[in-house]
Formats: sequence, C-alpha cells, structure tokens
Amino acid sequence: IRCLCIPAIEGLMKQSAPPVLRPAHPTPRPLSELADRFGLESRADLAGLETVGITLSTLDLRPGEVFVGIHGVRRHGAELAAEAKAKGAVAIVTDAEGADIALPSGLPVLIADSPRGKLAELSSWIYGNDESMPIMLGVTGTNGKTSTVHLQDGILQQLGIRSGMSSSAHRHINGDVITARLTTPESSELHALIAYMKEQGVEMFALEVSVQAIVRHRVDGVIYDVSGFTNLQYDHMDDFSDMTEYLEGKLAMFNSSRARRAVVSLDTTAGRTVLERADIPVTTVATPEIAEDAELAASAQWTARMLREGINETQMELIGPDGQHLVTTVPATGPHMVANAAMAILMIVEAGVSWDTIVATLERDGGILTQLPGRTELVTTGRGPKVYLDFGHTPDGFEMTAQAVRRVTPGKLLVLFGADGSRDTTKRPAMGRAAARNSDIAIVTDHHPRWEDAQVIRDMLYSGAVEEPPAGGLYNITPPEDAIVKAVSLVGEGDAILWFGPGHQDFREIQGVRTPYNPRELMLAALRDAGWE
Repeated sequence: IRCLCIPAIEGLMKQSAPPVLRPAHPTPRPLSELADRFGLESRADLAGLETVGITLSTLDLRPGEVFVGIHGVRRHGAELAAEAKAKGAVAIVTDAEGADIALPSGLPVLIADSPRGKLAELSSWIYGNDESMPIMLGVTGTNGKTSTVHLQDGILQQLGIRSGMSSSAHRHINGDVITARLTTPESSELHALIAYMKEQGVEMFALEVSVQAIVRHRVDGVIYDVSGFTNLQYDHMDDFSDMTEYLEGKLAMFNSSRARRAVVSLDTTAGRTVLERADIPVTTVATPEIAEDAELAASAQWTARMLREGINETQMELIGPDGQHLVTTVPATGPHMVANAAMAILMIVEAGVSWDTIVATLERDGGILTQLPGRTELVTTGRGPKVYLDFGHTPDGFEMTAQAVRRVTPGKLLVLFGADGSRDTTKRPAMGRAAARNSDIAIVTDHHPRWEDAQVIRDMLYSGAVEEPPAGGLYNITPPEDAIVKAVSLVGEGDAILWFGPGHQDFREIQGVRTPYNPRELMLAALRDAGWE
C-alpha cells in the first residue's frame, strides 16, 4: 500500500487531521449562477466572481473557495468570515443571522434558509458531480461496512478496474492511501473527493455510509448504482431512541431517489424490513451459520458458507440461484467475514461486472487479495502467544470476532478491551458481557476517553463483564500500557490475546487531543520484555 503524497496535500499530511482531497484542476463555477440555481439571496454584486470549491472549515479552506458558516453548538461559523477572507475565500454562504455577522468582513454574502441542509447540493454542483460520477457502491449497516468496502476495493483492483474507496479507516484512490477522518466524509469533502477521483480516472467507488451521514445529509447528492445492507445490531442509541428509529435512518439508502439497485443481507431480521421497504430491484444473500432467523436466511437468493477457517485466511463458497458457484478465500477470520465478502462480490456483480470474470480472477489469484486494517490483524510472527488487534466497537462485533479467534486458538484466549468515550454509553455493559463470555481471561482498559472520565467508561464495561466473568479471571487495569504487560504475563505458547479498540489507529484521543500511540509496538515490547522472540 502506497501513501498518497502529492504536492497538493503534502503539507497537510503534517497536520494532526488527515487532508481533504480536492481536484487539482477544478472547473470554476460562477457565483451568480450558484445563487440563481439554489435561490440564494445575495448581498453583493457577484458579476465576474467564480469559485473552485466549498468547505465548512477554515482549517482546510483554499483560495478561491466558498466558506459555509453554520450555527454550531458554541458559536456561529459566520464569526470566522474575516479569517476565511484572509485565507482566500471568495464568498460566504450562511443564514440570515450569520449574514449580519459576516458582512463587516467584506466578503460577498449568500443567504440560505438552511445552509447545512443545502451543503451537499451546493458541493455536488460546484464540483460537477450532478453531471457525472463514477459507478457508486454504498455500504451501510451496523457491522461489516469497513471490511466490505475494503474487500470491494481489493477485488476491483484484481479485476483491473480503476477503483476508489472511502472507509472509516482509509481513503483509497487507485491504490494510493490516506487516513480517514469521519466514517463517511462531510458532504463538501465527499464531493471534492469524488471530483478528485474522477480526475484520477476512477471507474468505481466503494463508500462506507454511516447512519449519521444519511440522517445528517452528508451523502445527499450521491446516487448509488448499488446500495448494500450488511446487518443491524445494537449501536448508536445516543443518536436514536430505539432500534426501529435506527433502522429507519438507514432505509433512505434503498429508495429510488438514492439508489438504482441493492444487495441486502438477511443475516439479521432487519434485512426483511429493508427488502420490504425498498422500491428498487433487490438481490438477497445470507450466511446460515450466523443468521438470526434460519427460515429467513433460507429464503435468500444467494447463500454464503464458510468451508475452512484459518488465521486471516478463511475459505468460503458462494452459491447463486441459477447454479452459480464460487470457492475462494477471504483474508480474514470467521463466518461474519464470509458474509462481508459475499456482500462485496454481489454488489460488484450488480454493478455490471460479469460473474464469470470475477470467478476467473479470484481463481487466478487464489482468493481475495487485500488488507483489512484493524480487523483481527495478527501482529506477532515469532514464538509465544499470538496477538490480534481489532477495531470492534459493538457487542456483536466483540462476540463474532472473539468466537472466531477462539476457534483457531489451541490454548487460552485473553480479551483486552476498551470503549470510545463521548459515544453511545448504553452498549458498554453489553460489550463487557460479550468480551467476558467469549474469553478465558478478560481485561478492561482505556481506549479513546475523549471528553469523558476514563474510569467511568471502564466501570460500565466492567459492570457487564462481571455478570459473566471468565474462568481465568477478570481485571480492570489502567493505563493501557500496564494492561498490556499484565495480559502478556497471563498467557503462553498456544494462547492468544485479542485486543479490541485500537485496530488500525495510531493515536488515543484524550480531552480533544490526539496523542500518538502505537499499540503494536507496545504489545511487541511487552512480549520481548517477557522473554518471547
């Protein structure tokens, strides 16, 4: 994997936040046409003024762009108008209140009733995405989104198709890689990214779509050639009142105003609702080994099964309604990863790639060739216990991954885990129960406390774990450096440590500050200190 280091973003790579990619050669768009097209009131003469981009943030604003000032939690974005002008903004889009604040800056002001709600439409038009886009694959669901889009990107590269991908871990552009910010980019960033991908000749783009991105309009203006639904599990109860409302937020992805076709997994009963509510052609798939409802799974058109499970090499088969049959390998462990691979393959088929071509390519290459960042990532190669890092952050994610690792571990399984702060607090006891129930030893520690008290987070995780404590012991240890040393002291040859939390990340977020943090090096150092090679 190569690191994307082109001149346009090289300087930004040195900042703490990853860069926002823009096209290198954008087509200027007249501001007067922008105002007329979207019914924006203008408080300036726009004659001769043009823009090449748009952003919500002065931190990544470039000369020639429009700055959008919205009312935030603590202040109005229009208060940054003078800073935006100093950085080269050509105009500000804001609401009536923001207009009065921004006028003294001297920037031309365009007024919208809801600038936040219009941001995606404005971005799509400014970057020309309302006229053309790559073939778009959008994946939503609780678990499996990241793995599915990474698998899609890998398959597309094997097929020789110029591909793009955006996940909670990375942005890929035809093999080049940068670190991601949000799971799904802000709409202005997303449309800039799509325009950049078009400039790079990307033919097909796989996008991880969070429910927050759907309900907060970050993916407005995107029409998916194929939408995919992986599953619905307990999560995000900080944003939704119940699971019904949570699912409702995802259903917009399966409406004809947003997508042309869909692939829906019936592994969770929510798949039935998605199927019933979709008004576009839907292909269904199920993995009986992990399905909630056997009868529902049996009704799926396609069936995926795990044939052989190994450490980051699982053999699977995919069987279709018309005799289609594929046996291949997935660079991951467990039947839930088989489900993700089946989703990835079928979405590519529904996007128009020949089934026979996919089968021939995977047979030629001996399986799907890609790297899944932070998904049961094996970080040890020598003697001693095996150590895996995983980005799991839901009860179901803990359960599925721990069970998979336990099946391929001859000795004890120690699960080391934490949870994000300033996120859904209601799932933490269930995460603790899942970790303890599926391990021989469990250790609760810190992860990203963000703005919360780390001890409060640990105590909530521990409260669930203590309900089903593992036979080998349950511990609550901080800081993580001490927890790692303790974990290594409790295992030996043939055992495994599964560390939930860090995954692909190389930082911890504490009180709004991203502190550099290398879990791989910390774990390897602990193993060396304990006498392992």
